[in-house]
Amino acid sequence: MAELWKSLPSWVRNIVVPILLLVIAWKIFWTIVGVVAGIVGFAINVLVLVGIAAAVVILIKKAAKN
Repeated sequence: MAELWKSLPSWVRNIVVPILLLVIAWKIFWTIVGVVAGIVGFAINVLVLVGIAAAVVILIKKAAKN
């Protein structure tokens, strides 16, 4: 691996490789952010659904008593 690295031109080692690493890191970062945002959004939807279901159950029980 060291031989391959040393065989690359200096402009590739100093410019191209860091830019590629930066682009890859950026893509990985936004992928993780997207996954976390998706999970949080799903959790919020589940909580809203459970809240609505609980309200419906409470209203049905109150209507049944009357």
